[in-house]
Amino acid sequence: MRIGIYPGSFDPLTNGHLDIIERAKRICDHLIVAVARNSAKRSLFTIEERLDMLKHCCQSLYNGIEIVTFEGLLAEYCKKRHVNFIVRGLRAIVDFEYEYAIALMNKKLAPDIETVFMMAKGEYSFLSSNIVKEVASLGGDISTLVPQFVQQKLQEKFSSRSE
Repeated sequence: MRIGIYPGSFDPLTNGHLDIIERAKRICDHLIVAVARNSAKRSLFTIEERLDMLKHCCQSLYNGIEIVTFEGLLAEYCKKRHVNFIVRGLRAIVDFEYEYAIALMNKKLAPDIETVFMMAKGEYSFLSSNIVKEVASLGGDISTLVPQFVQQKLQEKFSSRSE
């Protein structure tokens, strides 16, 4: 069985993330979508909220997808879960430099695990969670950037902050 993992913070989940999840699912038998617990990163949404968004938005894809959280080194988590490859999305050349360095370190820590890079669709090549949060916080239209459920969660989050 080919097991893939797509790790990220997913703060929040975007349509770009969903595109990578759908495409990654086609190349493996089982896909783990892993929300990283990163205490160094200040997140807008809690781990539980991010898991909820993923589970809600991936319902139609759910067969063969497992949504989890993990802490610590990705390579170690992959070894425990018998992962064959790590899926990473690339938006632009800037992403490649960063992702390449991480892929090399993961290869050093876990030589049997490959990293697979998937290019973002053109319509998502500029899209990041940070951009979505900024636009949403200023009341901009994010309806084409995130699933409707995530859009509602962002609106709730930002309306409660302004009260």
